[in-house]
Amino acid sequence: MRGSSAENAETAEAQQVIVIGGGIAGLAAAHRLLDRGARVTVLEASDRLGGKLLPGEIAGVRVDLGAESLLARRPEAVGLAREVGLGDRLQPPATATAAIWTRDALRPMPKGHVMGVPGTASAVSGVLSQEGLARVERDADLPRTEIGDDVAVGEYVAARVGREVVDRLVEPLLGGVYAGDAYRISMRSAVPQLFEAARTHTSLTEAVRAIQGRTAAAARTQAAGPVFMGIEGGVGTLPLAVADSVRARGGEILTGTPVTELRRTGTAETSGPGASRAAWRVVAGGRVLHADAVVVAVPAPAAAGLLRAEAPAAAAELAAVEYASMALVTLAYRRSEADLPEGSGFLVPPVDGRTIKASTFASRKWGWIADEDRDLLVVRTSVGRYGETAILGHDDAHLVDVSRHDLREATGLAATPVATRVTRWTDGLPQYPVGHHARVARIREHVAKLPGLALCGAAYDGVGIPASIASAYAAVDALGGDPRGVQELTAHPVQSLHGGAGE
Repeated sequence: MRGSSAENAETAEAQQVIVIGGGIAGLAAAHRLLDRGARVTVLEASDRLGGKLLPGEIAGVRVDLGAESLLARRPEAVGLAREVGLGDRLQPPATATAAIWTRDALRPMPKGHVMGVPGTASAVSGVLSQEGLARVERDADLPRTEIGDDVAVGEYVAARVGREVVDRLVEPLLGGVYAGDAYRISMRSAVPQLFEAARTHTSLTEAVRAIQGRTAAAARTQAAGPVFMGIEGGVGTLPLAVADSVRARGGEILTGTPVTELRRTGTAETSGPGASRAAWRVVAGGRVLHADAVVVAVPAPAAAGLLRAEAPAAAAELAAVEYASMALVTLAYRRSEADLPEGSGFLVPPVDGRTIKASTFASRKWGWIADEDRDLLVVRTSVGRYGETAILGHDDAHLVDVSRHDLREATGLAATPVATRVTRWTDGLPQYPVGHHARVARIREHVAKLPGLALCGAAYDGVGIPASIASAYAAVDALGGDPRGVQELTAHPVQSLHGGAGE
């Protein structure tokens, strides 16, 4: 589907496509399909759109109750925001200065690192102990370590520069992305640029410096902009604006319409000479729908259920994808009673034994939140990591209490909030363990045998908003017989951070 506009329109004008899932990936796929001339129906099981992007309010102030920022160094998310009329509402953070709460103190976030891995010991001198710094310096004297096809981030980094780097820096930064365990997360899938650099350099610190050099060179040749962007009113307004655009251009969106069956019914002729595409039968909300093609844009467990009949091998692989659960606690304080350190917030290493894993000073980070009510100060904390089930079993009041306790310990904030909200994201973040890239390749190989079917979302090539949108665009390309979008994702997975002060 990447030919000229006329060719795209001719190929897709009669094509009816059903998109299963109304999160940002499904909506982005629908938006792109309409660009290509297709007729589109989006089916969402729940009563709302947006998936993990959720706008809300606390004490009358608009806030995000899910992911709160877009990685602006990638074009997909900010580009889509501009396409659907949100360009004038894009805002960079008012401050990008963050901290790490470790060893009983808030310490400035080091700047000379790649996902917590330093290029030199001096770059992390404010966070590591003297023993930890000495261990980083030993990396240059160690023989080269062969990575192989994949390796756990924590395992490799600890072997090269010591466990303290992993425990105090890599863990909290990766926790902001995956809510996972650095000692099982795939380096190839989660930190691809570091994986590739480590394969071609003798030492890990040398590899980091090479990445930093390329980044600096790129910045000199192009206009440097903010790393992250927010949206006035919340990032959660993005999927709603995309949905409005889809409807305005003739797309149909049905909420409260769970899909219970997905089956092939034969083939239908396309406009191309001698070409054909699969025809599909979709049972949803008691209705039977027919489509020339289907995009499945739901989490891996739901996708597994849908594909069990037509692609059992792909379904088995999808069913094996694990997820982490977490909760966001949003608190509003009277500004006159609350005093916080400077900066956008802080991350918390699991090794320190705290309950919260991060806190964002939302009113400091986003100018539009501060402008909503100058008398209020909004703060977010996040709770829950992969394998941590006990804390999320507590009620909302307990999560608020432990968040307030940790905030008081970290910052001295002892005031009583005027309002609180707890938002639970059960099975919200897919995990990318070692071998994840191979699993995704197997899934795509199985699905490729079924013409007219494509998958997209956070379970494949990146958990962030740009990653999900990029996977949606690649899925649309794949439906048109163009595999380049998927090939680009496979070669260069999209990275992003999900909710956290480290953004």
